[in-house]
Amino acid sequence: MKDYKKADASRISISELMLPSHSNFSGKIHGGYILNLMDQIAFACASKHSKSYCVTASVDTVDFLSPIEVGELVTMKASVNFVGNTSMVVGIRVIAENIQTGVVKHCNSSYFTMVSKDKDGKSQQVPGLILNDKVEVKRFLKAIKRMETKKQRQYEFDHQDFSHVDYLPILKEHKVRIDLPENF
Repeated sequence: MKDYKKADASRISISELMLPSHSNFSGKIHGGYILNLMDQIAFACASKHSKSYCVTASVDTVDFLSPIEVGELVTMKASVNFVGNTSMVVGIRVIAENIQTGVVKHCNSSYFTMVSKDKDGKSQQVPGLILNDKVEVKRFLKAIKRMETKKQRQYEFDHQDFSHVDYLPILKEHKVRIDLPENF
């Protein structure tokens, strides 16, 4: 395995003014545009840490908390929060600032799992992570917890004993119509 690197050695911040061309039909900045920027900063952060080409393996917890307006300055901050053997979890925080009033709002936080690739497209090892403060330790531990939760969900839905019938009573409590064939 390669050496260890400090978490702050690969932190990246980008800012971009939101233009009318980035907006959706309701006049707010299109979520897909923001996701594209987030993917770019995740790539840059992971590549900076690993010193290699990286690909997006998954995206966790994309909650759009506040709409972004045309004319606001969007800043994204990314850091490597966790490293595995060939993968890294990059945490991204998105804030928007009204440059006329100075009001700043938190718009989104998300976690991108990025995988390091070699010249032939094969996964390769990434440097370990040196954590320098309690915030970095907390981010690392939260990444482990998210991975455990994800594995548990995957197991629940992939497990051979899983049956939709077990969930029918729960579904009846929701706004859904169940119209299954008799032999389903």
